[in-house]
Amino acid sequence: MSLKQVLTAAAGLIFLYLLFTVGSPFLLALLVAIFLEPLNRLFMRKFRLNRLAAGVISCTLFTVLLIGLFIGIGVKLFAEVIAFWDKAPRVVSDANAYVQQTIDSAKELYAHMPPDAASQLESTLKGLSNSLVNVVANISQTFVGFAKGIPGMFIFFIVFLVAVYLFSFSLTSLKSSFLSIFDERSRGQVEQVLENLRKSVLGFIRSQLILSALTYVITLIGLLILGLKYPLAIALLIVIVDILPILGTGSVLVPWAGYLLLTNHSFEGAGLLILFVVITVFRRIVEPKVLGDAVGIGALPALISLYVGFKLVGVIGVFLGPLVVIVYMAARKAGLFQSKIKLD
Repeated sequence: MSLKQVLTAAAGLIFLYLLFTVGSPFLLALLVAIFLEPLNRLFMRKFRLNRLAAGVISCTLFTVLLIGLFIGIGVKLFAEVIAFWDKAPRVVSDANAYVQQTIDSAKELYAHMPPDAASQLESTLKGLSNSLVNVVANISQTFVGFAKGIPGMFIFFIVFLVAVYLFSFSLTSLKSSFLSIFDERSRGQVEQVLENLRKSVLGFIRSQLILSALTYVITLIGLLILGLKYPLAIALLIVIVDILPILGTGSVLVPWAGYLLLTNHSFEGAGLLILFVVITVFRRIVEPKVLGDAVGIGALPALISLYVGFKLVGVIGVFLGPLVVIVYMAARKAGLFQSKIKLD
């Protein structure tokens, strides 16, 4: 691979990183516009509309559907989230008081224990108490941060919707402008890359939605069986946290199960631990297979790209890692990066 190709690949990776961070509303809007393009073509062919009119109709239908989902599902879900976060600090404070009471009750046992063992036990219990205090602080900070982030989310949503309309109006001209920067002999390869990318990226998004939906259903069923409160909100929280590779759900389910076990709710605590194991095993087994089938890459490269992407750039890397593999595979299918190593 030449120096020019290396620099081009590096610039492409930087561009993708920026696209997934500051450019995320525009990236999401572009994907939605591409998804709506068949509907635009249908309106243009069946009703003889121009692109502007077809784009207005399709984007308005999408906006109405999205707002309807927010109103129909989001209102109840948001109410549960508010109630959950409002109650969580008090629950953890009660757990802290319970641990402190246990420490006071256990002091009578210290006299009958070796000094080293007594010191170790007291240190462990105090560490648990401090951890619960930190959990309370983190929950409060999370809720405050969520409240502060509402204006930003509103701006994100408005920018996203406006960008969907604009991309839908000018998708064809944007594609032509992009192709014009390439040599005429290379445009066929570039168009093939874009088509492969379109199929792979939409497949990737579809696979993530399927996995998240299945995880949500499994979590919701488990919470309903255990008879725990706020199942809709907690299941959503677990789905969001579960985006993190390896043991993402453990940051929610394990401390919660520990609290329930400490407060003599053995059935619920054991049930949450079982639910954690089920979700973790399900994601680790199904995710590489579903992702590989959806985007056309093997299960092992899919798993490696997820983990390496997360380690390099955090949560964004969970999406960026597979996307880099998708771009590379699309370029190879189009005849690029076909150079082979020679040993002579």
